[in-house]
Amino acid sequence: MSQLTEQVVLEFLERNPDKSNKREIARGLGVQGSDRVALRQILKKLETEGAIARTGKRQFSSVDAPPPKSIIKFEKIDEHGDLVGRCEGKEGLFGPDITCVATGGRKKGEVLGVGDKALCKVGKANDGLWYAKVIKKIEETTQLTVIGLFEANKHGGRVKPTSRKDKGEYIVEKSLSMEAEDGDIVRIAIKKSKPYGPQMAKVVEIIGQMDNPKSASLIALHTHDVPDEFPVEVIAEAENAVAQTADREDLTNVPLITIDPADARDHDDAVFAKLDDDEGNPNGWIVYVAIADVAAYVCHGTSLDDEAYKRGNSTYFPDRVAPMLPEALSADQCSLRENELRETFAVEMRFAANGNKIGHRFIRGTMRSAAKLSYEQAQNAIDGKPDEKAQPLLETVLKPLWAAYDCVNQARSKRQPLDLDIPERRVSLDKEGNVLGVYTKDRFDAHKLIEEFMIQANVCAAESLEKANSPLIYRIHEEPSDEKLLALGALLPTIGMKWTKGAKVTAERFNDLLKKAALSEHEHLVSEMVLRSQSQARYAPENHGHFGLNLLKYAHFTSPIRRYSDLIVHRALIRALGLGPDGLSDVESKRLEEIAEHLTTTERRSMAAERDATDRYLVAFMSEKVGAEFQGRIAGVTKAGMFIRLDESGADGFIPAARLSDEFWLYDEHNAALVADRSEMRYEMGMPVLVKLLEATPVTGGLLFEMLTEPREAREDLMKPKRERGDRHRRNDQPRGKKGRGKKRMAGKKGRPANIRMGKRK
Repeated sequence: MSQLTEQVVLEFLERNPDKSNKREIARGLGVQGSDRVALRQILKKLETEGAIARTGKRQFSSVDAPPPKSIIKFEKIDEHGDLVGRCEGKEGLFGPDITCVATGGRKKGEVLGVGDKALCKVGKANDGLWYAKVIKKIEETTQLTVIGLFEANKHGGRVKPTSRKDKGEYIVEKSLSMEAEDGDIVRIAIKKSKPYGPQMAKVVEIIGQMDNPKSASLIALHTHDVPDEFPVEVIAEAENAVAQTADREDLTNVPLITIDPADARDHDDAVFAKLDDDEGNPNGWIVYVAIADVAAYVCHGTSLDDEAYKRGNSTYFPDRVAPMLPEALSADQCSLRENELRETFAVEMRFAANGNKIGHRFIRGTMRSAAKLSYEQAQNAIDGKPDEKAQPLLETVLKPLWAAYDCVNQARSKRQPLDLDIPERRVSLDKEGNVLGVYTKDRFDAHKLIEEFMIQANVCAAESLEKANSPLIYRIHEEPSDEKLLALGALLPTIGMKWTKGAKVTAERFNDLLKKAALSEHEHLVSEMVLRSQSQARYAPENHGHFGLNLLKYAHFTSPIRRYSDLIVHRALIRALGLGPDGLSDVESKRLEEIAEHLTTTERRSMAAERDATDRYLVAFMSEKVGAEFQGRIAGVTKAGMFIRLDESGADGFIPAARLSDEFWLYDEHNAALVADRSEMRYEMGMPVLVKLLEATPVTGGLLFEMLTEPREAREDLMKPKRERGDRHRRNDQPRGKKGRGKKRMAGKKGRPANIRMGKRK
């Protein structure tokens, strides 16, 4: 027997995933006699460290090598739309993510979804990722549901899905309709149906009426499964919550103020700044960022905490909020309301005259907000137009805040975070939910001031936890992938710009590119391509830095009312700095990877729901403008056609390639364009266009446009794209024979080509 070490045991388990119990491991390694005690101790240590997982009473598996035949529980859908799960053992889930790639012997018609389990054949591909081929579905824990519009008839009704991706309709028998009425928005469960017959379903929930102006948010809420209503016991727990006892520093003499949107109901951060009177820091500043002490009210293991974790974050719609915490906490006890005593978790930061942070300390204290200002009020006061409320604060609070921001902004400018300022749309509604208009949110220095001070506070949280060797959840943003950079680098030369391959990828390089593009007609195109090249930010227990902010250490600390990630960071700081009994628990410390993954998922769910609701409100707004003409830009190009984004409202719509003209339109992926087959005229991404609105469909949130702008001239410097087999974007009067184009297939006495659709637009 070779020397028995942890590495030897790990390598054996990876090589022999089918030999996983203690007896087989001992036999395979030649362990005998007293050495069995050492083996048992090594297995126990590896399990504690998470290097192996217990799959049975005496069975183990390397976390990097699932058994070749495993029961997989599918937990999520990844960004590529693939079903992903992990192995399930007697002690729970273990091992790496495994992607479902094939169905094996699964019965025809069965559907696997999140929550389902299946016996799978597991293997590792050349790309290093694990894949599962399903042998047999063993437990059905979910039922496929769809949100749609109910159209009643004497037999029951039909349901038209609200998703643009679902083109079918579903039949509901009267006995399974829950007495849904014509025009109801319903959730249906799909029944097993014959492969080629009508799809059958039953109504499981009546959500509301389509003619309700607020139906857009209802559809988005239910489509993306965003929790909206709190259980009774959670509301009661929130209403009776009392802050945990802790030693607190009195900050009531510090005139902290909140600066938020005018319609904000929850205020989770307040700020104050003053000159540093330390002679060792001439012209330096002290900045206070005070945050609501949510951890004092929401304790691990309570129903309130479980519900907050389930939601992950608050979700904001044009007409409502689906909050992470009940109103008794989010808008009252934990909100830093004006002139009311509140518990706070604050950070005091010291900045040198050059804007670099030279120190900080965290404070668990009590505070009283001196004032509640909107961004507009604060900005107007600094611009010389203070109102009655801002006037008394101008000299003592607002001007010092702006002076401190000017100081800190020097270091920010040198740091060169990614300067990609994407306008944010806002839908304005009346009390009934009718759309009054759509506008781009104004962005003032007041916004940038609060944003930068919050960023600095988040950096302090990450630094303090790292210094204390404490586990934490980082907010990470990885640099763009090689594939996305290749796509960007291929496009830029076609517009006279370049991206040097092999040079270090930095936010500063992107900023230089954006500045050059701003001086040309390609500003919108380059901004869109740079945005698309970026990775999505996420949560993780390992630090990979924040590329967009150009920061090495970053965590979310400043919004615990609306983000569970911040609550976890608060608890970690409380424990690491000894600031009270309500710090991060041992259970949470061991689950940080799972928590981070869950919070990333809930955040993306909320983003999708918010975008969906906004798009639906925009379609409702545009439905009264069918036939009108609008200025816009080509925001995306596919084989099927082009996506158009309107300049004024930001609404997105589609133009099918077949509607552009009587030519074939070929997709030039390399140059993000559609190219006419004969004339080689082209429509390119980023190109300004005039379009006419043909259809607005509130049910699916879709807009259909007609192109009014002529395509651009052919370019000699670009190679014409090849026509792909199966391309159908051809002129409507040119039929296709059985073998190639140009041979007419005649039908009927008049000789009309058989494959021409009657009435189709040219």
